[in-house]
Amino acid sequence: MFPFLTVLVLLPVVGAVVVRALPEGARGRVREIALGFTVAEALLGVVMLTQFDLGDAATQQFTEVYSWIPQIGTSWALGVNGFGLSMIALSLILTPLVILAEWRKDKDDATAARYLALILVLQAFMVGIFAARDVFLFYVMFEAMLIPLYFLIGGFGGEQRRYAAVKFLLYSLVGGLIMLVGVVALYFVGPGGEQAYLIDNLTGYAFGTTAERLMFLAFFIAFAIKAPMVPVHTWLPTVAETARPGTTALLVAVLDKIGTFGMITLGLALFPEASKWAAPVIIVFAVISVIYGAIAAIGQTDMLRLVSFTSVSHFGIMVLGIYAFQQTSVEGAALYMFNHGLSTGALFLVVGFLIERKGTPYVGEYGGLQKTVPVFAGTFLIIGLSALALPGLSPFVSEIMVLVGAFGVAKIAVIISALGVVLAALYVLLTYQKVFTGPPNEKLGKTRELGLRERLVLWPLIALMLVLGFVPSLAIDYLREPTAAVLTTVNAEVSE
Repeated sequence: MFPFLTVLVLLPVVGAVVVRALPEGARGRVREIALGFTVAEALLGVVMLTQFDLGDAATQQFTEVYSWIPQIGTSWALGVNGFGLSMIALSLILTPLVILAEWRKDKDDATAARYLALILVLQAFMVGIFAARDVFLFYVMFEAMLIPLYFLIGGFGGEQRRYAAVKFLLYSLVGGLIMLVGVVALYFVGPGGEQAYLIDNLTGYAFGTTAERLMFLAFFIAFAIKAPMVPVHTWLPTVAETARPGTTALLVAVLDKIGTFGMITLGLALFPEASKWAAPVIIVFAVISVIYGAIAAIGQTDMLRLVSFTSVSHFGIMVLGIYAFQQTSVEGAALYMFNHGLSTGALFLVVGFLIERKGTPYVGEYGGLQKTVPVFAGTFLIIGLSALALPGLSPFVSEIMVLVGAFGVAKIAVIISALGVVLAALYVLLTYQKVFTGPPNEKLGKTRELGLRERLVLWPLIALMLVLGFVPSLAIDYLREPTAAVLTTVNAEVSE
């Protein structure tokens, strides 16, 4: 079988090398070359998608297992079920759109080459971590992706970018080091052997109650930082207000999903008893994240920080769905991971386009723009409405699945979390009102309408949200069987 996943990991790396190795006379084409590699990556992903057996979506497909370091039982093991496939698809959709969005940011071709090479390397890690079927390989990818992210945040962005990069790195390294304790422990209390870290070999293994709970906590803390959940979320607003919108779009829309993805595919699968043991406390923190994130978003004057706090709230809903252990709630959380990526990715990018025009992220410095740029205003409004889960747009389906699915086992948590939907209407509609309605701010001068390139970035994301909003089964069908399989592992009730 063709090694789809290995090629999907290596192709962006080749692209990064090509982009950085271009002679000075050819660097004027660096953007087109980088975009070409991401489009080729997306097309290869489409071919892989057509060969995915939907009837067996719970099984790891396109598997590759090669011995890597047999002395410690680790392998280059890749494979995807419906969960991994959906997240890889999200990364393949967003990466070329981010490159298009950042097309004009660097007038210097050498700077553009550095930025685009880092984006391509980041894409390789995004594919690799969602396809990793070896816990040690997953950990290596988890830590290695910090390198391109650190340079993307610290090298490109606002005045406080170095501070933001260090803060992001410290939080992530602390989480990674705690996870490393769990990874090492897996080797000593697990089955051992040359493939000791294969997830298939570890699933269902009896570690012992104390060992399982301690290892679960080591992994969960790292995932909670990545997600991010309150109280380990503070790195995200700092990064959002300083990094480029394209960088933040990939970070929040795709890479932060490693947290919730890991909770499902590693936390629930490897540590089922510990997951049930910790669930009540985790749900409390999930609800706090939902409400705190929404209230904090309402209080923001910086649009980039505002969007980051909305994500804290939305991640809380995902975590609630995961640890309710119900078929519908976990399905909804997995679907929300994809739909949130479309919505929040688009939101960061459209805010970035607005800042490009006026040079400021502050809501109070805008006003009346819908009279001069109606297409921009309409596009912003639709994307904003997706963030408040308007019926007809895909985030609504996933959010309602979580709340309905979890209601039977966590009524109070669901009722409180539902307030987050009301608060979302406030932070979205108030922001739109201040920026686009009312009398025009004379200090703004003439504003440029949404251009063709920008429409090519945003409108496909809106189209996907509309399609999945009206025909959600197109995505749910990939998630139903993997959800049932993981819930069987945690001995939860599975309802069809």
